[in-house]
Amino acid sequence: MFTMIRNALMSLLLFTILTGIIYPLVVTGIAQAVFPQQANGSIIIKNGKAVGSKLLGQQFDDPKYFWSRLSATTPYPYNGGSSSGSNLGPNNPDLVKSAQARINALRSADPGNDAKIPVDLVTASGSGLDPHISPAAAEYQVHRVAKARGLDEAAIRDIVARNTKGRWLGMIGEPVVNVLELNLALDGQK
Repeated sequence: MFTMIRNALMSLLLFTILTGIIYPLVVTGIAQAVFPQQANGSIIIKNGKAVGSKLLGQQFDDPKYFWSRLSATTPYPYNGGSSSGSNLGPNNPDLVKSAQARINALRSADPGNDAKIPVDLVTASGSGLDPHISPAAAEYQVHRVAKARGLDEAAIRDIVARNTKGRWLGMIGEPVVNVLELNLALDGQK
């Protein structure tokens, strides 16, 4: 009986050291050596200061910036510790109300724009943290951003095109625009 208990405790200690200490250290070391940017959260540094992550959306509501998708996280938008979708169905009055509020905000920020608003500008993503919008959502906002910045729409479209990422391997997924990277590119314009 004593031998069985001793063997069980030795196995517990051995596997605790292997799977609880050695394995995490090896995986972390490999990640830091091979993928340091991704392993550290894909943080974007500007002027020596972290301005955000490529992987998490941020709230932009100034007319001179492209706006992100809505966030369904609580207690505040784009809360990385509270990733979740809204779980509201298409007939839920709360979903209709939040979409209508966003439509009103988009229309009041750009009153002359009568184009159809892309759905990703009025709904949250599944995680509530999506940093991307569709090229159509970026195109919808070009007029407002160009007017607010006093720039030509063609120049803004060129910046959007340079910040649009195509399908992975040319066939998987949809083209997307990272809103933070796009807004930083706009801020870098003279």
